[in-house]
Amino acid sequence: MPTAHVPVLAGELIELTDPQPGQTIVDCTFGGGGHARLMAGRIGEEGTLIAIDRDPAARERFDEFAAEVPCATRFIGAAFATGLAELAAEGTQADLVYLDLGMSSMQVDTRERGFSYAYDAPLDMRMDTTDDFSAADLVATWDERRIASILREYGEERYARQIARRIVRTRDEHPITTTTELVDVITQAIPTPARFAGGHPAKRSFQAIRIAVNDELREVDDALPLAWDCLRIGGRLAGISFHSLEDRRVKRFLADRAQGCVCPPDFPVCVCGQTPAAELITRRSVVPTPGEIAANPRSRSARLRVARKLHEEDA
Repeated sequence: MPTAHVPVLAGELIELTDPQPGQTIVDCTFGGGGHARLMAGRIGEEGTLIAIDRDPAARERFDEFAAEVPCATRFIGAAFATGLAELAAEGTQADLVYLDLGMSSMQVDTRERGFSYAYDAPLDMRMDTTDDFSAADLVATWDERRIASILREYGEERYARQIARRIVRTRDEHPITTTTELVDVITQAIPTPARFAGGHPAKRSFQAIRIAVNDELREVDDALPLAWDCLRIGGRLAGISFHSLEDRRVKRFLADRAQGCVCPPDFPVCVCGQTPAAELITRRSVVPTPGEIAANPRSRSARLRVARKLHEEDA
């Protein structure tokens, strides 16, 4: 059965972004609305919360949310980079933009969505169920080298080549159309000792395929500058990540904007004139407390980073 949605690092997000009455907030990854509900309570009747989500199932959850919260609300049914581009084209300015990256609890717990290696389900993994390309399409059509590449890059899978080879050999015999079939293929490809070390043997491969199917890393790369541009001076950008590939992107983006002079160290005076465009609210990523991890084990890998916009950057 689906579990109740528990927003990760919720207290820390509220504390570090400091939402105030009357502000405009953009929730780029609405999901189950856990973070949004807390934000709505802080900004009150004069505030506005704009939610973005590519998953059609999120719309129904948003409608229930909008009927219960005091603030003005708006929903954009799109991938978050697309939604942010729409807001930028309209000239919308926000006091806070935040992204809770990765898949939501509702997606992984809805068996028929095919995100989890723990359930037997159609091999799907699409965050937007109207998209044409699914995980079954990926394992059926991508060549061995390309499959191995994404398993290695997105899943940091040690046995990427062996798994890719086994996928191609198996699909030549019969289609791989369910999560259980893919788990069996992955397990058979991995040496026996490795099947019992480091968690479920299919975990890294499922992560990699999901990221590839949904083009998640390109989406993050496209969204971060759009989110930054939507911020008013003094506004804050926050990102919650669940694996190193996402976290490195958020960290690098914020660090680049917090950098001042870039002149060579042997220059006697600054000639570049560059001043920091951001103040890092979090010098290091914020992680869940042991208590949160005990209450919600899915929070274990979460990392939160926040920065404040100091001025507009030169074109």
